[in-house]
Amino acid sequence: MSEDNSPSTLLSRRHFLWNSGGGLGAIALAWMLDRDNARAADAGTASSRKPHFQAKAKRVVQIFCAGGVSHLETFDYKPHLEKMHGKSMEGRGENLGFFGQPGNLMKSVYDFRQHGKSGAWVSSLLPKLAGCVDDLCFIHSMFAKSNNHTPAAFQMNTGFTLNGFPCMGAWLSYGLGTDNENLPAFVVLPDPRGMPAGGSINWTSGFLPANHQGVAFRTAVAEPISDLRTPEGISPEARSADMDLLTSMNRDFAAANPGDGAFAARLRSYELAARMQSSIPEATNFDSEPEHIKKLYGIDEPANKGFSRNCLMARRLLERGVRFVQIINGGSFGTPRINWDGHENMKENHDNQAATMDQPVAALIQDLKQRGMFDDTLFIWSTEFGRCPVTQGVNSPGRDHHPAAFTCFLAGAGVKAGHHHGSSDDIGYSIATDQVNIPDFHATILHLLGLDHKKLTFYHNGIDRRLTNVEGEIVKGILS
Repeated sequence: MSEDNSPSTLLSRRHFLWNSGGGLGAIALAWMLDRDNARAADAGTASSRKPHFQAKAKRVVQIFCAGGVSHLETFDYKPHLEKMHGKSMEGRGENLGFFGQPGNLMKSVYDFRQHGKSGAWVSSLLPKLAGCVDDLCFIHSMFAKSNNHTPAAFQMNTGFTLNGFPCMGAWLSYGLGTDNENLPAFVVLPDPRGMPAGGSINWTSGFLPANHQGVAFRTAVAEPISDLRTPEGISPEARSADMDLLTSMNRDFAAANPGDGAFAARLRSYELAARMQSSIPEATNFDSEPEHIKKLYGIDEPANKGFSRNCLMARRLLERGVRFVQIINGGSFGTPRINWDGHENMKENHDNQAATMDQPVAALIQDLKQRGMFDDTLFIWSTEFGRCPVTQGVNSPGRDHHPAAFTCFLAGAGVKAGHHHGSSDDIGYSIATDQVNIPDFHATILHLLGLDHKKLTFYHNGIDRRLTNVEGEIVKGILS
């Protein structure tokens, strides 16, 4: 046997197989890392990207009414519930309330009548929105998974009841980018009275790059974003020189570390923050707005608790190229309640909340229409669940949570106007026809923006994740 083939230079069968397997694993690992870096780098880009197909909507505004708006007190008229008032509810299945204190059936605390050419039934609680019904597409058969506020709010905003998943606005930012490099693609306008259940997790980017997270404005103070103004004593020239130096350093580091997608996302966020120093003050300044527009929204009326300013600000942001604006109506819990959670007294609670929401939201719809923006803007009005047809406790004037049937509406780009989809049963307890779960709702919204919910994915922890998880069907019956 030659020296080259001596036993000391030959590999055993075990070592040969181990080296071969390890080599293939290394090749696979390198391929996976290269793919993830490429995806992260692509996801970090901020510029506008093409949708999967021709979109109906260019932009989105969402009104999220925190606390659980009662469908029975707003848009879902139930004459049979009036006849059953005061009687016990039997044969409808398990009690789905959060507190498990079912009382007797209670009719709506408001009168209903028909409005518009479509003849839509709306309660006396919402007279301004009642005047908009011919522009709205109601979904009366919404179904949620949770009867608890925080996970239910997470599901409406992210598709999942657990936290840590990207919200819908972050997915849109990731999928479509921005139309204005000087403004965020995704802006959140919290209620001036406080944050909703779950706080900022409702607009998180989750595992998507950080630059896709919603930028939440401070709506209770004059300065919408902290530390946006240059400190006094620093000249514009000095500030510009500082920014140029920082940009140069960041670019050099990014060039030396091309696979660091997280840094690229942070870098774009910092650059955006610098550009917002001039763009945000202009976008949030109402001085140029005519008096009749301010009056339309009710800017100077204390009853809306400052929510009207958020609605007008949303219109200004949308027309300046912000892709998605989420306006939250309702804040945290406690006493007195500052959201739609009418456990103790439905009329008292909903009277207070409707006074903040009705006029500003109707004004936003009218304003978008008169500016020619309504036809390419998708308008979303949603809540996390409805309220139960029975009282919460015997002889109580309040209602508990109810996820098994509630109402939301869409309007504007690509949806049927003056339309009603699905229905709840005769007392509003369960779905009677055409159930729409939240993944269906999200799939339809993405479709209207030209995005296939099955193709809008991001690789995370070995899975191609998506907003609709493994569910979701487009609600074709509402599409125009």
